[in-house]
Amino acid sequence: MTDPTRPNDNAANPAQTGEPVVSKPYIMPDDPEEGSVEALAKEAAESRDKMLRTLAEMENLRKRTAREVADARIYGITGFARDVLDIADNLQRALDAVPAEAKANADPGLKALIEGVELTERSLLNALEKNGVKKFDPAGEKFDPNFQQAMYEVPDPSVPSGTVVQVVQAGYMIGERVLRPALVAVAKGGAKAAAASE
Repeated sequence: MTDPTRPNDNAANPAQTGEPVVSKPYIMPDDPEEGSVEALAKEAAESRDKMLRTLAEMENLRKRTAREVADARIYGITGFARDVLDIADNLQRALDAVPAEAKANADPGLKALIEGVELTERSLLNALEKNGVKKFDPAGEKFDPNFQQAMYEVPDPSVPSGTVVQVVQAGYMIGERVLRPALVAVAKGGAKAAAASE
């Protein structure tokens, strides 16, 4: 018995009814047409070029990132080191404030204090040096504006003009960079000026 309200299952499925199944050929939208081989070759070349450019960009990014990480490792303490330099300067000023004859004739308590300040200064400079911060003293060298800042000139014909004759404040380097330039006095009117006047 068949129910007239129910659809015929055999009619819905042609495979069960014995009718042949005809499939339509699938046409890819990108299928090449006649004469488009050149277009495909051009597209492949463009894709290869994009891939090579992307690889080059990634390599540059890798190198730049490695360089930035190395710089951060070396120069990351720059702000902290600048703050600590004030302490090193104050320790040096404290030692310079005691005259040499007072050091020689000082009682044992004052000598112990002076030795303690010297030890503290050395310890601080060693800690800075361990972290890549080095003190430099350009006394007697030719003035170099990249590493020194001239505070004033001193007329001194015994040394060539442009020579550092006095260091007001020592300079510091961190890695290959100047953390703080040395404050110096520069000779004026020495051998260089004399040769020019002749």
